[in-house]
Amino acid sequence: QVQLVESGGGLVQPGGSLRLSCVASRRFFSITAMGWYRQAPGKERELVASITPGGSTNYAGSVKGRFTISRENANNALYLEMSSLKPEDTAIYYCKTRGQPNAGWEARDYWGQGTQVTVSS
Repeated sequence: QVQLVESGGGLVQPGGSLRLSCVASRRFFSITAMGWYRQAPGKERELVASITPGGSTNYAGSVKGRFTISRENANNALYLEMSSLKPEDTAIYYCKTRGQPNAGWEARDYWGQGTQVTVSS
């Protein structure tokens, strides 16, 4: 029904910065919340940051003060600005949107395919 595509990942040195983007293949009828998750090898997927349509944000303690999540309504895009990156930030990053692609449908979660972020010297 809806495809989310992430981009912006790559290899950076510790202390570097990256900006991740997530674009939906179509607009949603309504959105409850959007967020970024990450998953390192051998570990479970964890929430990094989330944002509501009204602009309320929430961050994992490990990234607070270093990462910033934002939403561009006109472009139907989600962003994650990352700075002061650490090796511990290395993971596949996924964007998620919880909403209704069509009127009358129940809200559900939609996930992107992920983009690799590697922080290493």
